[in-house]
Amino acid sequence: MSIKNITFFLFPYLLNEQMRVEWVKRQLLKIQRGASILDVGAGEMRYRKFCLHLKYKSQDFNEYTGKGDGIGLQTGSWDTSKIDIVSDIVKIPVKNSSFDNILCTEVLEHVPHPDMAIKEISRILRKRGRLILTAPFASQTHYSPYFFSTGFSINWYKKVLGENNFRVLKIEANGNFFDYLNQELCRFPVMIRKYSSLGWLSLLLYVLVVPLVFIIWIVSKISAKSEKQLCFGYHVVAVKV
Repeated sequence: MSIKNITFFLFPYLLNEQMRVEWVKRQLLKIQRGASILDVGAGEMRYRKFCLHLKYKSQDFNEYTGKGDGIGLQTGSWDTSKIDIVSDIVKIPVKNSSFDNILCTEVLEHVPHPDMAIKEISRILRKRGRLILTAPFASQTHYSPYFFSTGFSINWYKKVLGENNFRVLKIEANGNFFDYLNQELCRFPVMIRKYSSLGWLSLLLYVLVVPLVFIIWIVSKISAKSEKQLCFGYHVVAVKV
């Protein structure tokens, strides 16, 4: 068993993020040197380091500070002081067909009208330009009050992207039903401690959860097509036509 696999077994909640970061990195490194890219909803610009060969610009609405309204998961701190374009995602102040590529990762769930965001992305992307897109299929409340939706499915991507002059090149699931189940099992003791008066049970639950997580981890490796039922989210590449 590799160190990576051991890490994902012990901390399955890391799988979601790490698999997504690695996928986005691969897509960015495929882009031709010198091409332009706008990172929409860039936040702290975590992917900028993979865009050193590109003409990188960032956009964000710059209203989230890390604390939010205290509901759900929050970051504690959040620095968007170096964002290039501060604007609403549905009204980005640039001309039509301004960019060769658009990156929009884990943003749509924080937008009241995600279909309008896709429409705006289509406007500012040049013809035959590529969109690299991810959003959760299932997730806990996070960054509230800027959390509006989840459940972005394959059908949603095909319909909304198709309606906005995109042709989907690929849609890949991040994780599967069993990976998601393991993530939530590991959160179970934390939720008990945070939201109930039975916090003392959390240590016992950790002991009980570990062997179950191991069994489910094994099942996830040999399962077929469970991602069609449930996964962390989808990774999408689309081209503007």
